[in-house]
Amino acid sequence: MKLDSAGLEILTREECLKLLASTPIGRIVFTDRALPAVQPVNFCLHEGLIVIRTTATSRLAMAARNTIVAFEGDHFDIETRTGWSVTAVGHARGVTDPEELERLSKLPLIPWAPGVREHYIVISPEQVSGRRLVR
Repeated sequence: MKLDSAGLEILTREECLKLLASTPIGRIVFTDRALPAVQPVNFCLHEGLIVIRTTATSRLAMAARNTIVAFEGDHFDIETRTGWSVTAVGHARGVTDPEELERLSKLPLIPWAPGVREHYIVISPEQVSGRRLVR
């Protein structure tokens, strides 16, 4: 087990992706009108890609068109004071290809927010890092 200078376990890319796949909610960090924005989203991991479902006219959809974003997922247990955090940075794109849209529509990705959400954003994680707090 490799530790960082704060005593947190440094996770491998594989461990990070496995942990991300275990949680349904994450936070996407993007630029909105030249300012940083953070939005919680439900998502799923599919073939190594982070997939988010939203509306085509959402500020997220508008801002995350062919750009670099950050994504964070985590889980913490307040009682045991343990947990983990994973951050991914990569290229986000809106999906327009009909065949890809058909495949993504079959994923177990049901939006938590109300309304119709037919637009998919896919993030290709290029940099992935994570830390785990264990006792």
